Formats: sequence, C-alpha cells, structure tokens
Amino acid sequence: MSSPSKRREMDLMKLMMSDYKVEMINDGMQEFYVDFHGPNESLYQGGVWRIRVELPDAYPYKSPSIGFINKIYHPNVDEMSGSVCLDVINQTWSPMFDLLNVFEVFLPQLLLYPNPSDPLNGEAAALMMRDRSGYEQKVKEYCQRYAKAEDIAGPAEEKSSDEELSEEDSDSSDEAVAGKADL
Repeated sequence: MSSPSKRREMDLMKLMMSDYKVEMINDGMQEFYVDFHGPNESLYQGGVWRIRVELPDAYPYKSPSIGFINKIYHPNVDEMSGSVCLDVINQTWSPMFDLLNVFEVFLPQLLLYPNPSDPLNGEAAALMMRDRSGYEQKVKEYCQRYAKAEDIAGPAEEKSSDEELSEEDSDSSDEAVAGKADL
C-alpha cells in the first residue's frame, strides 16, 4: 500500500465484506459504527454492542480510536465514556494490524480475559477480584439490560422482523421497546 488513505479504504472494505454490520457516520471513511457480538462461551455471549471507530489521518501507522456506545460492565472499559483500555490498541499498535484484527481478535480477547490490575472501571475490577460470582452476575445483568439487539438500531430490524410481521403496525412494536426502556 502506497498511502494511508488507500490502506484505510482497503481495511474498511475488508471489514464491510466480513460478517460485521458497519454504518458510516459521515461521508468520509474515518468515523463509523460496527455492531459487535460478545464472544461465544464468555459472560458476554448473546450481547450486541455498537462500537464507534475513528481512524486517525495517520492510520494504519497510528491506532484507531475504539469505544463502546451502549453500556458494558468490564474492568477495562470506562462505563460512562465507553473508552477501551487495551494495550494493543493504545500502546503496541503496529501497521501490521488491521480493523478485522480489532473485531476478530483484540475485542474478543479483551472480553474473554479482563485485566483487573489495569482498570478503567475500578468498581468492576474490585468486584471481579473480591467476588467473582457477583461480578459475573453484574456482567450478565448489563448484557440483558443494555446489550440486546434492540438496543442498537441495525440488528433489531433483522432479529425482530418475524415478530413485526405478526403485528398489525409498527406502533405496537415501538410501544414494546419503549416499555422495555422504562424498566
């Protein structure tokens, strides 16, 4: 690749051609959302998160900025901002990595193997170290509350299309979603 912009385009196209739903934020190719599913056989299995990705002008020589939009309970993710504490993204990024690595390797590894000794969410880290079952219960509670397909725009339409076909109009499905949010 001769230029960062061509590499950015190629990496973004690879991500779009994979199984990930990608939604551009602006007309450019530097900011977008990716719908990310929790890894199998993890506490986060079944959860769906919208991840905001910002590519710097110097990408791939400089790492992308990654953040969770909907809430997740994890020692290495800031609960309020969604910022991710992940060495491979924040400190040891290399141009050999691409966007698929972020979603197929780095984020799944982060969710499978949290590091409570380097936390962004001190409460989650402390709970994980002193009460593992309490921590696991809280992770599952957050997944059920904030990481359902309905909580992000894209997959809700795909997953609930069978239910919507059986309903008389979309107003009733809107009420159901509004009712869930009030819980």
